[in-house]
Amino acid sequence: MSKYLHNLVVGIDVASEFSFAAVLAPDGSQYRKPFKFFHTTDGFNYLIEQIKKAEEEFSTKPVFFMESTGVYHLTLFHFLKDSDFETFVINPLVTNCNKNKDIRKVKNDRNDALSIAKLGKFEDIKVSSDADINIFTLKLLVRDYYKLIDTRSIFKKKLSNSLCISFSGYKDVFSNTCGLVSINILKKYPSPQAVLLAPKQDIIDILLDSKKGLTWAGKKYCSLIEAAKNAQFVSLPSPRLAICVTTSISIYEAIDAEGAKLLKEIRSFINSDEMTSALCKNISLLMSIPGIGYITAITILAEIGDIDRFLTPKQLVAFFGVDPAVNESGKFKGDRVKMSKRGTRLGRRALYAAALASIRTKCNGEVINQVLLKYYKENLKGKKAKVALVAVMHKLIKYLFAVLRNQQEYQIRDPKLHQKMFLENKTTQVA
Repeated sequence: MSKYLHNLVVGIDVASEFSFAAVLAPDGSQYRKPFKFFHTTDGFNYLIEQIKKAEEEFSTKPVFFMESTGVYHLTLFHFLKDSDFETFVINPLVTNCNKNKDIRKVKNDRNDALSIAKLGKFEDIKVSSDADINIFTLKLLVRDYYKLIDTRSIFKKKLSNSLCISFSGYKDVFSNTCGLVSINILKKYPSPQAVLLAPKQDIIDILLDSKKGLTWAGKKYCSLIEAAKNAQFVSLPSPRLAICVTTSISIYEAIDAEGAKLLKEIRSFINSDEMTSALCKNISLLMSIPGIGYITAITILAEIGDIDRFLTPKQLVAFFGVDPAVNESGKFKGDRVKMSKRGTRLGRRALYAAALASIRTKCNGEVINQVLLKYYKENLKGKKAKVALVAVMHKLIKYLFAVLRNQQEYQIRDPKLHQKMFLENKTTQVA
């Protein structure tokens, strides 16, 4: 049962340039027909004027509900918050599940606004009232950074495909085609013909930028010449295909530079006076968990927001969308259980990367996280790789929840020792 049964409730269906508002009186009746207002100063003031009339008539404060629309609802949400109105955002998954209650199929903005108002007034639903602009700004910056990284990967793949056509065998010489030395060679000599016609010393000088010595550079030069000779017979002979290589490199470098600039801005924002010292502390706390680096820690914190919103690790598991999607009906119980994937996609991506890193072993044989690696190899033996990795993600969520809740750095402990300490502590508290 909703706690706003006796309140004046306003439901708002948000669009990009305008919205519709529906008002329900304290007794649940429709106060007036849903009305339209634009996302301008006059439009927002018109909304407040109409709500003030209802507020005076019923002598009760209004409560606003709106559906999350990505970015369109944000200006209105913060305007209402700044105007000291109680305002909440509803997850679209919740509103979509409740839009088909009527037998008649009616879909328009007025009806959607009324549905949102009824949801807020009569249903006990989970809502959000997070209004921290700095955390939201950080979330947007981090998401833009990942978009740049993903776009950069597209052009890295495009460069690789272009080389397969015009310079077959090049990837055998440089496994990382977008490495510094590889990029510098391709920018000057983007085709097999150009490599064969280039002065040897010029290519050697570029190879020496790797700081691996003259012997390595000499061997790489011989491998490159051999690949160029073979490519003349295997690859397509058109020299104009070189433009595909240079274009991909130019775009890749431009995106890489913008990504570096954005990452620098994110670091500056986190260390600025606008951010609280608690965020910097939480970043350090998460980085104390082996496998979680600076970018991963920032991503997780930006997506989570305030950890106090989550009372248990299970709630955090659901937020990341790694909880099981249950499929049962009557005597039927689905045996193909998958992740719900209904939470934060970017947070899940960061968590996946952390899970992979935590079960790795360094080149010198040092284990990143011996507890999780043992758990992955022994307790999850026989499980499919992805299933086992999801189990590791569950463990990591419990770790980061405990670290942020207790405000203490992560300590690697054997599970049996940890259980013993927990039982001893519990016995002491009871006594």
